Amino acid sequence: MQFTAQQIASFLGGEIVGDALVTVGNIAKIEEGVPGTLTFLSNPLYTQYIYTTQSSIALVRRDFEPERPITPTLIKVDDPYTCLTRLLELVNQATSAKSGTEEPVHIATSAHIASENVYIGAFSYIGERATVGNNAKIYPQVYIGDDVTIGDNVTLYPGVKIYHGCRIGNNCIIHAGAVIGSDGFGFAPQADGTYKKIPQIGIVILEDNVEIGANTTIDRATMGATVIRKGVKLDNLVQLAHNVEVGENTVMAAQVGIAGSTKIGAQCMFGGQVGIAGHRRVGNKVTIGAQSGIPNDVKDGMEVMGYPAVPKIDFARQTVHIKRLAEMNNTIKQLQKEIEILKNNHKTANE
Repeated sequence: MQFTAQQIASFLGGEIVGDALVTVGNIAKIEEGVPGTLTFLSNPLYTQYIYTTQSSIALVRRDFEPERPITPTLIKVDDPYTCLTRLLELVNQATSAKSGTEEPVHIATSAHIASENVYIGAFSYIGERATVGNNAKIYPQVYIGDDVTIGDNVTLYPGVKIYHGCRIGNNCIIHAGAVIGSDGFGFAPQADGTYKKIPQIGIVILEDNVEIGANTTIDRATMGATVIRKGVKLDNLVQLAHNVEVGENTVMAAQVGIAGSTKIGAQCMFGGQVGIAGHRRVGNKVTIGAQSGIPNDVKDGMEVMGYPAVPKIDFARQTVHIKRLAEMNNTIKQLQKEIEILKNNHKTANE
């Protein structure tokens, strides 16, 4: 689809500087812009590219004034990055606007599928008494188990598996290969050294506006529910164990692992490969640096890093000391030599 600068400016509430009738049909990075594309300038570090980009339209801040001639028509807005997000949402909606049911699929006779704009891709399975809300997009090879609830405006990408009884709220996005509701890792050691499986009879609850990355796994509770509160965003390859709770608007980067029954607060930020021990409590607005290990509770508002994790400023000091270890080791060896010489001199003097 093609859009004019005037149409885009009207949608964003922006001010046009240049040709209002120029058209674009795609979006590009500012350093890779070509004719017929729209780009944006949000980070001042990229200002140099506004003078070389060949994009036809550029979103800039309202106070931006070019210092030399530029190619693109400018659309001045309050926040170019936020406006770009709105445009990307439009593009995404246009490219994913599917509806209807492909064949073959299996839909249980007791399942309830809403009537408005639902898409069900080929080779999908919808179990007994499952419920699918309006405007749901279920891509091919999705498995929805018995008694699962899927809310409105939910997107399940190819290969998503949702085990029996789990509940998915409104406006959730679950990416390819994610598994929601597999058994928690519960095994009781026996006297003969074997392990007896503990039945996992709970469920997983995803509240509204949750996004789950590709190949992420969230285990069902042993009893009760593993709960992901509204607004949570999980990256690819995240593992949440049974009975974990994650607070509102918390975000986790790839390969985070959280052991069973740990409670995570609201508005936390976890870097990649963070590991948290079981039965811990992490407060609200906690930031954890990448590859950190959390063996203990973390209080509200703390910024921690390292293994085991310590306050961010302490980690920085430790890093400085680690870099000096070789120098300090050489100094110690030199001091040891000097001490030996002094001891020998003292011994000789007393003989």
